Amino acid sequence: MQDIDPVLFLAPLATVVFSVILVVWWHYKRRLTATILVVAALAYFAAIGLKVVVQEATYGWIQSTFGTVSVPAGLYFGLQTSFFEVGLAYLVARFAVSHWNIDARDGEGYGVSLAFWENGILTGALSLFSLALTYVFIADGLLPQSTYQTLVTSQPSVFYPRAQLLFPTALSILERFSSFLIHFSWGYLCVLAAYLHKRNYLFLALPMGLVDALVPFAGEVPLWVFELGLFLIALGAFAVTWRVTERDRRRGYAKELTPAIPATPA
Repeated sequence: MQDIDPVLFLAPLATVVFSVILVVWWHYKRRLTATILVVAALAYFAAIGLKVVVQEATYGWIQSTFGTVSVPAGLYFGLQTSFFEVGLAYLVARFAVSHWNIDARDGEGYGVSLAFWENGILTGALSLFSLALTYVFIADGLLPQSTYQTLVTSQPSVFYPRAQLLFPTALSILERFSSFLIHFSWGYLCVLAAYLHKRNYLFLALPMGLVDALVPFAGEVPLWVFELGLFLIALGAFAVTWRVTERDRRRGYAKELTPAIPATPA
């Protein structure tokens, strides 16, 4: 059996290390508490669970009706991310603001935490663990031949020579960075929307989930074109987020005060 090349470990390993460093740095240099990390985990994994349930029940119909690569299929994924990931991020943030004394200063940490659970854990640590098991099983001859043939057929790129793996690995790391930018953006906006009661921030965050509408079209263009486009979208989302929230950052996230009603003269 041909074993997988260790260069495949680079992308998930880099993602895990980058995510952990960001969490630690934000904890000590900015503002990220254990409470925020847990609150973000509740929002993120609840959203992922709902997406799994919905897709198990409906994706077969979407696929048979509209095909795997189509605008309706793209909207199917994009709208789920908007409503479940972004929507739940807002609802959980709103609950945390009301019950756990979370305020706008926690917005950055919330965005970093959402990105951590997505990249550092779900697509980073779990992928690294899966690759490590596959590597050890093949190296020690523990993988059944039928399973090995299935792996070769379903994921032939895993067995590409190193020279062919380096560029896709670099693009995979870029994709995770794009994911960090966009998760940070909508997480930050959701906390500000919940704390400052500014729905315009929520309305700005919700469409960011539509980035997943591009997923069905990933194989329709060269991989570098797709990843570059994804990065530019994520960078644009981050730039817009930072720009529109500038005034509130300068004001120290002060809430708007309701003008007092003058007393009626006697």
